[in-house]
This record gives sequence, structure tokens and C-alpha cells, in this order.
Amino acid sequence: MSNAPSVKPLDPEEEAAFLALIHVMKALPRLLDADLIKEQRLSMGEYIALMHLSGAPDRRLRMSELADECNLSLSGMTRLVTRLEDEGCIERVACTQDGRGSNALLTELGFARLEQAYPTHLASVRRHVVDHWNKSDLAQIARVLGAIGQ
Repeated sequence: MSNAPSVKPLDPEEEAAFLALIHVMKALPRLLDADLIKEQRLSMGEYIALMHLSGAPDRRLRMSELADECNLSLSGMTRLVTRLEDEGCIERVACTQDGRGSNALLTELGFARLEQAYPTHLASVRRHVVDHWNKSDLAQIARVLGAIGQ
């Protein structure tokens, strides 16, 4: 006999909401990515990396920190940074605190690329997400999503 407490099953409304959330978690990244690739030839992963670097002190982050921010493995981040480095958007520079590590540094070209892609990303977020929300529901949506994300 298990000591685990019994868990109340989801009612039909709870299950429908959860399944809708799962669908959004699967579909939304692909939709946003497709718009950026089509209009800017920039993937969502690349956009997010540039965005995080643009907000970092001196527009630089350790590769491991950038990987964490982008929810990528270090090897995945290395491949993404290599692509952006080849395009002149990012430079890899030695970490002054630790000679073994390296930082990703957003270049002026990378910042300009981010600024160029921003209107496409914004329009995509509005079309696929925000335009589906009622203004009166925004505070509750933000609260619920914030609670889930903690």
C-alpha cells in the first residue's frame, strides 16, 4: 500500500485548460520562430540570445549564463553563438575574471540586427498572443502565468 496522498482528478474544465496550455507551449514557439525566419532570416533562439545580451551589463554575458537565459545546453548555445559570430552579431571574448571561460559580447551590428527584427517579433507576439486576450483579463493572465513560471 502506497503512502502517497490521493490526488483529485482534473475535472473537464481543468483538463481542457491544461490541454490548451500544452498546445500553446508546443505551437507558440514554432509560430514566433516561423515569422522571424520568414521576415528577418533570424531564428527565435537567435533573437532571444541577442535580446538577453542587449539587456546585460556592457552587452556581455558568460556563455553559461547566456545558455541558462536562453534555456539551451552549453553545446547548443555554442552552436548558436557560432552562427551569430559568423554573421558579425556577437563576438566571443575572454572572461577577465576566469581565463578559462568566455563571454558573448553583442556587437553594434548585432544590436542593429535586434532592432531591425523587433517590429517583426512584436507584430508576431500581438498576432499570435496578445490580440487573443481581453484587456480586462490581462492582470489575471499575468498573475496566473507568473505563478506557474516561479
